[in-house]
Amino acid sequence: MPEMPDTADILKKIRRLELRTRRLVETAFAGQYHSVFKGRGMNFEDVRAYNPGDEVRFIDRNVTARTGDLHVKNFTEERELTVVLVVDVSASGGFGSVEQSKRELAAEVASLLAFSAIGNRDKVGLILFSDDVELFLPPRKGRGHVLRLIREVLYHQPRGRRTSVAAALEFLNKVITRRAVVFLLSDFQAPDFSRPLSVTARRHDLVAVPVVDPLEEALPDIGRVSLEDAETGSTLEVNTSDKRVCASFAQAVASRRRTLESLLRRARVDSITLRTDTDYLPALRAFFLQRERRIARR
Repeated sequence: MPEMPDTADILKKIRRLELRTRRLVETAFAGQYHSVFKGRGMNFEDVRAYNPGDEVRFIDRNVTARTGDLHVKNFTEERELTVVLVVDVSASGGFGSVEQSKRELAAEVASLLAFSAIGNRDKVGLILFSDDVELFLPPRKGRGHVLRLIREVLYHQPRGRRTSVAAALEFLNKVITRRAVVFLLSDFQAPDFSRPLSVTARRHDLVAVPVVDPLEEALPDIGRVSLEDAETGSTLEVNTSDKRVCASFAQAVASRRRTLESLLRRARVDSITLRTDTDYLPALRAFFLQRERRIARR
């Protein structure tokens, strides 16, 4: 990770990020966030006369006995949600072949989701992880809380370099006991995490957000280069002009992508793939629209 900038630069960057993401929340995401994510329960509102088709289990026996006519309890959805952002801060997140790194992109998207949450009067929490959990901010409301969250995603100096999605999900499953909306932002370059993923998907509304960089998907033809693994420090000399090397690299990337997609599909986890070289807004809006349509069909 780069050296920590001075306080003035940190505040300036956080303020710019706040202005940009709040503007997007107020325009592109107005109403969408609210309509897509359901509350965690139902609140009793009043009692009304029974209508054909009402569920028998909601009949209010006391009022029915007193009036002699069937009455049912009327409920409204509890709107307050708990949103938890689980963000990968391992060494590979510092990589970026374009204007922003994977971690910077994750920070901006996390900021957008956090401001969407507090704009809907929901609580938002944060888990940062590398090869272990680095930081936990319990879910709270308020602008000040979100600004601290953004600062941590951008500038937290991780102790670990590798990635353990399993450790992050196991920690989440212990500390967040009530159902929450969970966004997991990572490049998913990690050992097997299928078991904790399935547990989290059953307990929470889990959305996976793979963050990728174009240089991780295709090698440029620039001759012999020395590549270093950011998480292990190991190096490898590669001839990027060799078509067989490039083809083998592309196959490995495609295989890893198919494995992740299959894992998420089996666990019934929705996903949004974000790229450092592409505007993330269309991908997020497509996700929200897809969810709206799915909810409408139920």
